[in-house]
Amino acid sequence: MKRALRVVATLVVTGLCVAYLVTKIDFGRAWHELSHARLAYFLASLAIMIVTVWPMAWRWQRLLRAKGIEDRLPWLVRAYFVSYMVGQVLPTSIGGDASRIYETTRRHPGNGGPIAGSVLLERALGGAATLLLAAVGFLLAIGRYAVGPYLVVEAIFVVGTIVLAVVLFSRSARRPLARIAPLLARLRVDRPLRAVYEGIHSYRGEPALLVGVLALTVFVQAFRVLAIWLAGKAVGVDLSPRPYYVMGPLLFLVILVPFTINGLAVRESFFVNFLGHLHVDANPAFATGFLFFLVTFALSLPGAAILGWESLRGLGRPSVRHG
Repeated sequence: MKRALRVVATLVVTGLCVAYLVTKIDFGRAWHELSHARLAYFLASLAIMIVTVWPMAWRWQRLLRAKGIEDRLPWLVRAYFVSYMVGQVLPTSIGGDASRIYETTRRHPGNGGPIAGSVLLERALGGAATLLLAAVGFLLAIGRYAVGPYLVVEAIFVVGTIVLAVVLFSRSARRPLARIAPLLARLRVDRPLRAVYEGIHSYRGEPALLVGVLALTVFVQAFRVLAIWLAGKAVGVDLSPRPYYVMGPLLFLVILVPFTINGLAVRESFFVNFLGHLHVDANPAFATGFLFFLVTFALSLPGAAILGWESLRGLGRPSVRHG
């Protein structure tokens, strides 16, 4: 039943976005923009996305180490690239996160809870970093860009993130959460949710680590916003990086919508609508979104190559390591 609902939701969301794009763009002109994209800007955008994998893997290594789980940075980088590949065929980043949890748990049996907690904490801190950038974007947008509705959405996400942080890290929140345990037990999700919650909550005693990881995440995401700007430059969108710091955090949230395959059509609709508010023609706006999709797709290719090589070499099963 849940699978059927997800399929229906995917078809509805994607269908609405495709209908919106059909009314807005001339596919011939959009193809012209893409076919004449400047390769140097595209490669620079891709380089930013690739280079930032290493600090993200280092961040994850520190979170694992805090729970007594040691692993090599090269393997964690490998796991990130594989997760990008998985994210191309499963819903958004959910599939990629599940891939990292699954593979790392196989290397460190008995540590599924802390490993899941580290990955989901990364995701939560990534959301917090995104919203910090959104707050900066909000300040940059005041009186400059006609994107008021988007700023309201950002404000809602900021409030939601604050509430989530209280739920995950406040000791006083444990008693109210315990009241829903019987319901979760009836749904047969109490054990995995409790393991993940405890895994994340255990970082409450590591404030310096959390602040450091958050600061690194803000830097990485700020740098990755420039990859979006470069995708726009590749197809002739002549805007400064400033509006992309309003747009980028929202895009990172949009592509997390769990009812699409890698944000298909949703991402492009967002580009057309947002950049349209900045007087960018719909065709180069669409081309910017599609080109950024090609950047993220290219980012997944090392993961596909890694899995193919491991399959040929008989290395499909990661070696088991005890943390």
